[in-house]
Amino acid sequence: MADIESYESAMGAIPGSHPYPRTSRYHDAEIGVHRQEDGTEVRYTKRRLLPPLDAQETQDHVVGAGERPDLLAQRFFGDPGQWWRIADANPVLDPRELTDEAGHVVEIPFAGGLPRGDRRV
Repeated sequence: MADIESYESAMGAIPGSHPYPRTSRYHDAEIGVHRQEDGTEVRYTKRRLLPPLDAQETQDHVVGAGERPDLLAQRFFGDPGQWWRIADANPVLDPRELTDEAGHVVEIPFAGGLPRGDRRV
């Protein structure tokens, strides 16, 4: 059993492999490697920095009673797991802030969202 390679090492050995699925906000994020003093490598996801969106890339949505980020993502993107696209387009730390108050206006990125090539890590 000691000869079994760790998941992280196995992933690093596959060219183009990435630990996040294509629908994840971290899919295009760069994976960093930190080498500890004892030589152990620790992999981590580098920080995502997003370019600002302008009004031509988003649409306003007035939050209704009972709406949640996942419900908005289902409505606008057809996938409740894409709630992070809405969170990325709005200046909030907690995605629940997007819909906690009926009447609040949130920016919804158009279905194409942020172009993958414009993401910054």
